[in-house]
Amino acid sequence: MNNAIFMDRDGTINVYKDYVYNINNFFFIENVIDAMIILKKMNFFLIIVTNQSGIARGLFTKNDFLLLTKWMVFYLKLRHVHIDAIYFCPHYQKGIIKKFKQTCLCRKPNPGMLLDAKQHFNINMTNSYMVGDTESDMLAGQSAGIGTNVLVCSGKEITKKSKTIATWTIKSLASLPNMIKTHKNINPGL
Repeated sequence: MNNAIFMDRDGTINVYKDYVYNINNFFFIENVIDAMIILKKMNFFLIIVTNQSGIARGLFTKNDFLLLTKWMVFYLKLRHVHIDAIYFCPHYQKGIIKKFKQTCLCRKPNPGMLLDAKQHFNINMTNSYMVGDTESDMLAGQSAGIGTNVLVCSGKEITKKSKTIATWTIKSLASLPNMIKTHKNINPGL
């Protein structure tokens, strides 16, 4: 079985702004690329799981999202970071684009995207991590059986509830490799 780092996108990988859908508004959070390089060297699969309700809301198209995603993957590849998979949910129950106006199992806090990745990549969820900046990220990780749910303070404002659901709270994804190494030193059986 494989271990994975499941990562939210907005507020976790890139600077949080409402509905980022083009390259001009996409800025990587400081040191997250370096952290991803280290996490890959630690033999983790890197899997992005992101809600993109802006598609259902009609704020941007699925194609806009895919173009930005293609650019992001290429940019990371140039810096020696391989993203193993990207799962996204375009749905929103109150959306205006009929095709995407629905309740689904993939929109976090539902665990659908994580469970799909688990099956596709044979992921050991107990030894994996969900990293995100919202309560819905933490709940999705918890529902999917993720062993460590990591709340980052680099995105949306942290709520008391999201802090209580999280296993760890860290400044940003950049801190994760050291947290994992420290934790393994404390609990070498992991």
